[in-house]
Amino acid sequence: MSNPISPKSVALSLTEEWSPRVIGEVDDSFVKVAKVHGSLAWHSHENEDELFYVLQGHLRIEMEDRSVELSEGELFVVPKGVRHNPIAEEACYLMLFERKATLHTGDVETEKTRSIAEQLRPL
Repeated sequence: MSNPISPKSVALSLTEEWSPRVIGEVDDSFVKVAKVHGSLAWHSHENEDELFYVLQGHLRIEMEDRSVELSEGELFVVPKGVRHNPIAEEACYLMLFERKATLHTGDVETEKTRSIAEQLRPL
């Protein structure tokens, strides 16, 4: 059994942007935290939903048919197959729930794309 962890404290300690870090596992899913700022990339996850939970700050998730605005304490699930682009005008700290098979930037690879090995690095 692991020790208690504060997702917000871990997220606030991150210095790299758009580089999620795994802080836990639930069955076939990872619990991740990230510091984000700016725009990630338009992408989709063909077979996986993606849950965004804002620990601090504000996040906009653009989708082809609408945008969703999230503030601290709010979450949104992007359904599998939906093209989306997360954007933070200022530094924003997130907790993410994703299946272990979920690729960071889905069907697109950019300079911001991080492998699972990078996301599993010790904190």
